[in-house]
Amino acid sequence: MLRERTRLAEAVGRVRALEKGLEENLGLAELAEAEADEGVLEEARAALARLGEEARRRELESLLSGEADGSDAYLEVHAGAGGTEAQDWAEMLVRMYVRWAEAHGHKVEWIEESPGEEAGVKSVTLKIAGPNAYGWLKTESGVHRLVRISPFDSSARRHTSFASCWVYPVVEDDIEVAIVDKDLRVDTYRSSGAGGQHVNKTDSAVRITHLPTGIVVQCQNERSQHKNRATAMAMLKARLYELELKKRAEAEQALHDAKTDIGWGHQIRSYVLHPYQMVKDLRTGVETSNTQAVLNGGLDEFMAAALAQQVVADKAAGGDARAAS
Repeated sequence: MLRERTRLAEAVGRVRALEKGLEENLGLAELAEAEADEGVLEEARAALARLGEEARRRELESLLSGEADGSDAYLEVHAGAGGTEAQDWAEMLVRMYVRWAEAHGHKVEWIEESPGEEAGVKSVTLKIAGPNAYGWLKTESGVHRLVRISPFDSSARRHTSFASCWVYPVVEDDIEVAIVDKDLRVDTYRSSGAGGQHVNKTDSAVRITHLPTGIVVQCQNERSQHKNRATAMAMLKARLYELELKKRAEAEQALHDAKTDIGWGHQIRSYVLHPYQMVKDLRTGVETSNTQAVLNGGLDEFMAAALAQQVVADKAAGGDARAAS
């Protein structure tokens, strides 16, 4: 109840801040027009444009009404087939999401990292904490495709690489998820990522496999095996919760023809760096030639379009389900 009250109070506060900014800048623009002060008038116009962008973002956030949308998020990135090239692309994706999170004031915690043999990463798990982190990031789940001249190819040939992104919500402690010990296989191993001597020389890393579902989680960022196990169990709980949410969503959308299956063989976005510059979302058609801005975390336009599309699809699916009943 307290968390919900805080969330609603923050939402109301943001709306009031927009109203105040609108009132102040409209007054400033009127005063500048009366005094023919073009400098102040341009400043007011720029401020109003920024407020318009902020209002559109808040309008989209109002659509984040899913059961877990307000939660923090776990984000996993896995390199596809292709060795060093794919692993380097996976690391670029991780950097992109970290930049996005930092630009929005979210806190990023590194949970697990498996470095590549020569460069990049095989896999990374992050915890991103902030308002509506899961609601925004959930549309990023899927396969991301990169086309570029490979920096690892001495012949400077063009390569296509793939990496997958998987996002699921952090589950609050008060949400009950039943996990039976006999359904778990727990393995310990030596950490392979960066860290102190203790981290790298003891079997402190923990991998937990949930046998009924095949879900695997792992954690190696703490010196203590006990702490790593606790974190891994929290991640498993979140994955099982997300799986249940997904099952519910699939049941509700069973009658909706436009439902998109997210899997390793389904690309959601292409990033082309050669022979031309273009990032294009294959679900929404949103595209930009400013590839560097996107790779530096400029994902809001893509997320907003995917979220709006998902909300429309959910409403249509709900209408079909009601009609069928």
